[in-house]
Amino acid sequence: MGRITARKPITKITLGMGVRHRADTLAVEEPLELRVGGRPLAVTMRTPGHDVELAAGFLVSEGIISRADEFRSAIHCGGPGTGGAENTYNVLDVTLAAGVAPPDPDIARAFYTTSSCGVCGKASIEAVETVSSYDVRHDDLAVDAELLAGLPDRLREKQEVFEKTGGLHAAALFDGASGELLVLREDVGRHNAVDKVVGWAVLNDRLPLTGTILQVSGRASFELVQKATMAGIPLLAAVSAPSSLAVELAEAAGLTLVGFLRGASMNVYSEPRRVLVPAGAIADPELMGAARG
Repeated sequence: MGRITARKPITKITLGMGVRHRADTLAVEEPLELRVGGRPLAVTMRTPGHDVELAAGFLVSEGIISRADEFRSAIHCGGPGTGGAENTYNVLDVTLAAGVAPPDPDIARAFYTTSSCGVCGKASIEAVETVSSYDVRHDDLAVDAELLAGLPDRLREKQEVFEKTGGLHAAALFDGASGELLVLREDVGRHNAVDKVVGWAVLNDRLPLTGTILQVSGRASFELVQKATMAGIPLLAAVSAPSSLAVELAEAAGLTLVGFLRGASMNVYSEPRRVLVPAGAIADPELMGAARG
């Protein structure tokens, strides 16, 4: 099916050491057109692979489906039966279950999504907030800070394609109680990696993702918080910074948002009650109470 990496010739320049010509391994980026019932819905730039999961997760994020039984099937278009054109596996047509309303023609649009920014032009909570089928506010997840601190390293250890290319984001889902890694997906787009994780949950009938942690390799954007909320994930952790809008949505949704998760340090931007800190690790009793909820 789709390629994940590609080899390209480069000129390697190292000051003081000279010039070398060699091949470099790159992460592949190709467009995927998502159709529902034959109608175009979206185009995203992604790393080929796990396309059905990507589609399922995207449909959850957009509020089109919320359960496994609402997603019937998906097929890559092209090849035999479509005029003899070669199947590039860059068009995916999804069939929803009987009785599931398709995207409203007035709302559905063939919008373009870059691998870096997600669905561009969504500028405010009021403009894009989608009502989730799941309420994470009452999720009683409680996670030891030590467990959280170890997640970025565990994420990096499992990034097989990143080790070859250095050019992919990753998203992983962990069980909040045991710390078990449930699924990890890589993609050139951080939002695509998250959609693939959520899509895995849809196809395995695991929504809502109560009691889980979503760990991402980059920053925490508004869209990632929205995707976590739509899937019923109570805690999102990122190794880099969140945006102000991401924090606002996390606060409004009751989701725990952790940023700058590096080494033994982390910033908890919302719902700190879910992050448990050993008593000996906090000198300020007031801060301890906030961390304990």
